[in-house]
Formats: sequence, structure tokens, C-alpha cells
Amino acid sequence: MAKADIQRKQILRILFALFAVVVMVDAIAGDRGLLAMRRAQRNFDNLSTALDQRRANNARLQEEARRLKDDPTAIEELARRELGLIRPGEKVFIVRDLKASDTP
Repeated sequence: MAKADIQRKQILRILFALFAVVVMVDAIAGDRGLLAMRRAQRNFDNLSTALDQRRANNARLQEEARRLKDDPTAIEELARRELGLIRPGEKVFIVRDLKASDTP
């Protein structure tokens, strides 16, 4: 073999090695590479979790709306809890804690 053939083969090996390195770097860090896919998977998982939470909250709100529409005791319960309403004839007792400085 001539010296020129050996140099040509070495240059081809170096070019092939560089090409392989570029392909590997692109496979890892490119737009559709491993890192981008992992980032997209994490984003998908986060969005999926958020969607599940919103669906659960939506179901809870739908059940609450159904109860308020169909169940009179639910309306009474809400009015008592949030508005402090009482039934006719009921008496309200306000109990306050006395602090040590308030006692005689």
C-alpha cells in the first residue's frame, strides 16, 4: 500500500469518527434528542397531574352544585356556615374566652 492510501484511510476514519460524534451529540442534545424528550415527558407529566387535579375539583364542584340544587338541607347548611343565619326561635350564644388580664 502506498503512503497516500494509508493517509486517505486515516482521513476517512477521522471523518467517520467526527460524523459519528456529531450524530451522537444531535441524538442527545438536538431538538428531538434525548434531553428534549425527557423535558417534554416531564412537562407532559406535570400537565397531566394538573389536569387530574382540575377534573377532581370540577367533579367536587358539580356534586356541590347538584346538592345545592336538589337538597334543601345543603342550602341551610351553607347559609348557617357562611352567612351565620339561624332558624326562627333559635337562640345564639356568643362565648368569649377571657384572658388573664380581663379577669377581676
